[in-house]
Amino acid sequence: MSAIQKDGTARHDVFQPYQDRAVAALELAWTDGGYHGFSAYGGTWSAISSAGDVLTGDTPDALNQKIRAHWQALQ
Repeated sequence: MSAIQKDGTARHDVFQPYQDRAVAALELAWTDGGYHGFSAYGGTWSAISSAGDVLTGDTPDALNQKIRAHWQALQ
């Protein structure tokens, strides 16, 4: 999310993660664990398990925690 400055240029909101980097980090961490389809849209972060379960969170960290809990429940 960006804020518009007085000169009309966009400024990155420092409280919002860089979406592409966060999605790439989640993919790197969890693809080998059976999760795919990572995305972030409208403030909802999501991933799909190999069993077809859709996991969501409102931040990359919240999604990571949900994936971790899901993965641990399967072990």
